[in-house]
Amino acid sequence: METIYLVAVGAVLALVFSFIMYRRVKREPEGTKEMAEISASVQKGANAYLKRQYKGVILFFAAVFVILLVMAFMDYLSFFTPFAFVTGGFFSGLSGFIGMRTATMANCRTAFGASKSLNRGLKVAFSAGSVMGFTVVGLGLLDLSVWYLILRFFYTVIDPVETEELLIENITSNMLTFGMGASSMALFARVGGGIFTKAADVGADLVGKVEAGIPEDDPRNPAVIADNVGDNVGDVAGMGADLYESYVGSVVSTAALAVAAGFGMKGVSVPMLLAAFGILSSIVGTFFVRTKEGASQKNLLRALRTGTYISAVLIAVISYLLIRYFLPDHMGVFVAVISGLIAGILIGAITEYYTSDTYSPTRKLSESSETGAGTVIISGLSLGMLSIVAPVLIVGISILISYFASGGAADFNMGLYGIGVSAVGMLSTLGITLATDAYGPVADNAGGIAEMTHMPEEVRERTDALDSLGNTTAATGKGFAIGSAALTALALIASYIDKVKTLDPNYALDLSITNPTVLVGLFVGGMLPFLFAALTMSAVGKAAQSIVVEVRRQFKEIPGLMEGKSKPDYAACVDMCTRSAQRLMLAPALIAVITPIVTGLILGVNGVAGLLAGNTITGFVLAVMMANSGGAWDNAKKYIEAGAMGGKGSECHKAAVIGDTVGDPFKDTSGPSINILIKLTSMVSIVFAGLVMAVHLL
Repeated sequence: METIYLVAVGAVLALVFSFIMYRRVKREPEGTKEMAEISASVQKGANAYLKRQYKGVILFFAAVFVILLVMAFMDYLSFFTPFAFVTGGFFSGLSGFIGMRTATMANCRTAFGASKSLNRGLKVAFSAGSVMGFTVVGLGLLDLSVWYLILRFFYTVIDPVETEELLIENITSNMLTFGMGASSMALFARVGGGIFTKAADVGADLVGKVEAGIPEDDPRNPAVIADNVGDNVGDVAGMGADLYESYVGSVVSTAALAVAAGFGMKGVSVPMLLAAFGILSSIVGTFFVRTKEGASQKNLLRALRTGTYISAVLIAVISYLLIRYFLPDHMGVFVAVISGLIAGILIGAITEYYTSDTYSPTRKLSESSETGAGTVIISGLSLGMLSIVAPVLIVGISILISYFASGGAADFNMGLYGIGVSAVGMLSTLGITLATDAYGPVADNAGGIAEMTHMPEEVRERTDALDSLGNTTAATGKGFAIGSAALTALALIASYIDKVKTLDPNYALDLSITNPTVLVGLFVGGMLPFLFAALTMSAVGKAAQSIVVEVRRQFKEIPGLMEGKSKPDYAACVDMCTRSAQRLMLAPALIAVITPIVTGLILGVNGVAGLLAGNTITGFVLAVMMANSGGAWDNAKKYIEAGAMGGKGSECHKAAVIGDTVGDPFKDTSGPSINILIKLTSMVSIVFAGLVMAVHLL
């Protein structure tokens, strides 16, 4: 029982630290009046987007709540599930909202900080990112702690169970279904935000940079504010909700697997305390993020990586002590934790290698621009496909190590528990990992404000350095998110099978590849990420077309706009992006929720297991490929803009801009959204397992 209080203390510690970081950012000066006005416009646009999004989310959650409540009355699931579905979505959305508000407040402060020194600009942006990172882990653990205490009270006072073992089984079985709310909220935030940000970005680039030949963040561009808004609603609020989902999902699924493995409360305590002490380790790591004036990209990256690596070392030491105390006869579980930690670090390093212009892959991609946009696109696709090899091997090796080190050879359930603990280990330092990722959009916005307010060249050079670093950390953050999603999804698949066995120990499970229902499920699951990616890519294209038309119209119809004598109508582009994103996200969102239910009703549990396996495998591979191709195209463009291959305005630069335009929805919409797809389908399958077992056709 004392364990959950430590977890609650960890949650409070994260939220207190997040508030301290928020206050630190707010105390920084906003800069000039013009800088503050632009920042206010971005914040106003972001708030308008979220307000419209949350109206749709409330309707969706109300409908699903009623469905879950009806299922609870029909005894297909616990009465706690509908209410926990709502709280999971609420806390996920709240974490994204807080992070987004902080990021939009910090952009002008980062730009002004960069006017003083590079280190000050880095500190402000990183502090803003820290608010996002620690809010996510704090609210995630708070939600789990509160529900654990509610369930424990219910099963000890209201409806007492006979044994401690049955108590823990009931608590973890109920908590396993709670992640669906967080997954659903993440889907709305990631897909809707991704469509918004890339529609604005593509529209601004195609008309502004390619057709009109003006700089990326030129105030004459009508889509420039929408572009800056998109950075926040997609890469801050969306990424926060995405990793909140992975964080909560990995902890609850591992807790449920602990019971199946026979570890009881001691096994449940390990993932929860890993998450709690990971917060402390992450806080310590933040104090080591600093740099010097004139730092290179390698120096800046090292500054952020130092904090992350120190946090990882601390949690490694703490995890040894935890497992030594709770599971002294199963020290192989410690190896699983280390396996997850190392896998997360390696996937980040591999992503950095393929997407940073410090290394040869992205530089060679920029060289391909000499022969035009076609070769840039071909080379970028090739780079992305090649980049999947190492992450797949890393995840595969991590799974094998975690499974066998935890005793999988002797007990299948122990091995599955090891895989779950590995996912928790990877996500244990999420506070600082997400801080380095959420830092990127703040730096990007700061660069835009510096450009729009015509700050001195040295300031723009500093914000460009911070922005380029942000592109790399965003790419590595996406790699980390994808890797953690794959491990979390594997733990959820194992928990799904365990849930079925708990509901009916005699259910006819046949998961062999020769079972036709499993095989059909594999095909459907393998197809799903491609269908999902196609719909989200198409959505970006349709939304961007409307922005292109609007920007062209304003350039043509507003007198003196190109000469800088009049201001564009920024609000029109923001509103257009918002309406398009909300309308076009419905199809992919519904497919993600409905497909596992329909598959289950037709093919049964065995077919759903096949679907989850196929969806996880192809989803992981496709997400890595799209994220890395997009990241490399973006940094190849920035490498040319820094002076290589003829610099800005050259034919090479124009070709690279086209490549970056293709890569935008790859890395910021479709690729990251697939993370949520593979986790949401697992969560939906777990929640609807009882219904599927009762009424399936085959």
